[in-house]
Order: sequence, then structure tokens, then C-alpha cells
Amino acid sequence: MHPDMPKTRLEAFSDGVLAIIITIMVLEMKVPHDPTLAALGALAPVFLSYILSFVYVGIYWNNHHHMLHTVHRVSGAILWANLHLLFWLSLFPFATGWMGENHFAPYRPCFTARCC
Repeated sequence: MHPDMPKTRLEAFSDGVLAIIITIMVLEMKVPHDPTLAALGALAPVFLSYILSFVYVGIYWNNHHHMLHTVHRVSGAILWANLHLLFWLSLFPFATGWMGENHFAPYRPCFTARCC
């Protein structure tokens, strides 16, 4: 039987994945070439979708942090459950880009874990 992994490794890995997710989301915002306020205004849907997604990822990170404070050992089942969560969270940059690019199309709730 393999010894359980220290929970600090799971925390570090998860924090790293979430940091990458947030970085990818912010990279979706392209700097306008036109130095006018109108050019910045055109980015409003992209910026708003970034803010909403950042808040969602922050909520997941905060809950994950508090949940791991209750964990005393990390089993294989916990590792797989954590990977499952991180997989779905890794789709946030795609959903963020799609929402911003399509100016919050009516199908947005399907990609942000809300009922359709």
C-alpha cells in the first residue's frame, strides 16, 4: 500500500492550476490599438466576462482552501476528485473568451454552471 501524499502537494498543485487559469483568462483581453475611450468601451463585454469569471474562480479557490483545512490525509480518491474539479475549472478561460467575444449570448448560463 502506498503512503498518502502530503496535502501541501495537493494544495500547491491546485493553486498553480488556478493561477494558470486566471492568467489565461486575462490574456484573452487584447489591448486595443486605437487610443480612444471608444476603443476601451468596445472591450466592456470582454472585461465584464473576465470579472465574472475571476470572481467564480476566486470562490472556488476560497472554498477549496477551506475544504483542504479539514483534510488530514490525501488518498487516491481525493486526488481524482480534485483533478475532476480542476478539469472543469480549466474550461473557464474558454467560457470567458466565448462570453466576451459573443457579447453575453443567451446560451452563456450553460458555460457558467447555471441551469439552462
